[in-house]
Amino acid sequence: MADLRICLEQGLTQAETGWNMGSFGAIAEFHHVAGEAPPTPLAPLAQVTQRGGVRIDRLEGVRPVAYEALSPRSHRWSQAVALCLPEQEARMTQRQVLTDLGPDSAALRPQDQDAILFDMGLAQYQVDFCIRTADAELLAVLRAQVGRSLFEPGNPAMAAILKAHPHRVALTRIGRVEVFQKIGGPDTGGVSPKGPHTHVLPKLLRAKRTHSANAPIPEGWVPCAGFHPANPVIGPMGEDKPFDPATFAAFQGLLAAWGPIEYTGVKSAVAAALAAGQMPDGMPEPATRLGRAALRNALRQWRRQHGSSALLDQWAARFDAAGTAGDEEDDAPGH
Repeated sequence: MADLRICLEQGLTQAETGWNMGSFGAIAEFHHVAGEAPPTPLAPLAQVTQRGGVRIDRLEGVRPVAYEALSPRSHRWSQAVALCLPEQEARMTQRQVLTDLGPDSAALRPQDQDAILFDMGLAQYQVDFCIRTADAELLAVLRAQVGRSLFEPGNPAMAAILKAHPHRVALTRIGRVEVFQKIGGPDTGGVSPKGPHTHVLPKLLRAKRTHSANAPIPEGWVPCAGFHPANPVIGPMGEDKPFDPATFAAFQGLLAAWGPIEYTGVKSAVAAALAAGQMPDGMPEPATRLGRAALRNALRQWRRQHGSSALLDQWAARFDAAGTAGDEEDDAPGH
């Protein structure tokens, strides 16, 4: 069995490993930007750059869940490890209005510990999604709107936030992610900046879901953080890269230790059938989303490992030609 602490410590020293904390609709991501100075380690399970940082405060009772997801592009797949807590232990405050939390004494950097932390009031189950600022003008606006929803008609706070670009801080029962960069929008050309960034999507927030349906989180557990080890076919900025056997093997080890048995079982069966030269007719299509993803990813990974063949093309034509609506998720840099 893989050791979670060692795995996290190693991941925090690897530039291509990404991190996130949040919910389905409000998430903060930390990524190292290639070519910049390496992150500064703050503790065995923390690091910070000039763009943001991450800290893992708790491992007791944490259940890692490793999984792979389908990419809309048939030569790729994404991968992640969710760090989960039992549902009741994962619960945060779920505040529904803007709330002044006072100085952020637990901030990653000493220079941020006197700045004022505000819970945005997004009412998400496993994350208190916050902003932090020492800007006097923004503080005046925010303090005048404490107790109101940011989405209430006529509330000037959200416009002030988008203009001032305060730090964003995602707090969970496992730790925190901080983002120092600008909020993606008109001031960033309509795209998220490279490296650490945040997404707050009101339409998804209304769904009140803790995670994507593509993440196979066990019943009764909630993902409070996630990390994304280097992907063997996708580069840090979401670009294609040549297949990396060592990176592939490293994640397969995590998948064997922490992945869903249904998923790893289907993948093993497909690999055994291909190795034996069996035709696809003898393989029934799995009835579940997870099983279908396992079958299709097994075919993609076999092609990247062993190259194309007439037999593999027949399997792909049957199971991975047009795709299955709803089973894929968008690729994300570093995932």
